[in-house]
Amino acid sequence: LSLYSSPARETKYVEDPQTQLEEGVSRLRHVMEPYTAWCQQMLRLTFEAGASSSSALCSDFFSEGCEFLQNPPAGFYPRLGVIGFAGIVGLFLARGSKIKKLVYPAGLMGIGASMYYPQQAVAIAKVAGTQVYDWSLQGYIAVESLWKDN
Repeated sequence: LSLYSSPARETKYVEDPQTQLEEGVSRLRHVMEPYTAWCQQMLRLTFEAGASSSSALCSDFFSEGCEFLQNPPAGFYPRLGVIGFAGIVGLFLARGSKIKKLVYPAGLMGIGASMYYPQQAVAIAKVAGTQVYDWSLQGYIAVESLWKDN
């Protein structure tokens, strides 16, 4: 045996198999990639515009948002956590159809938000109620006009 040579080691790199969570996150990232690219492009165009009014509005909106997140009201983050957790629970409950995947998370998040912000929920419900009433009335008028024409 030579003192200066060592036997060749046979090493092989083996990747760990992906878990279901990693696969789900990967699928979500691939699905959302066109939308995030579009948002990045829009933000880049908005900030390149400089001193135009739309970028000033956008800049004000983001600066106010950053200030709010730096100095949130008491209990904001726990409330946000509960509302977000309700959305995640909705995603787990919404197995099957795509409509369930839209309705359950949004519904549970809406219920969670209405528990913490009841006055705003009432205001939104009033506006939504009048809007639904207007739409139903327009639909009734359209059906009635079609019925009378025939």
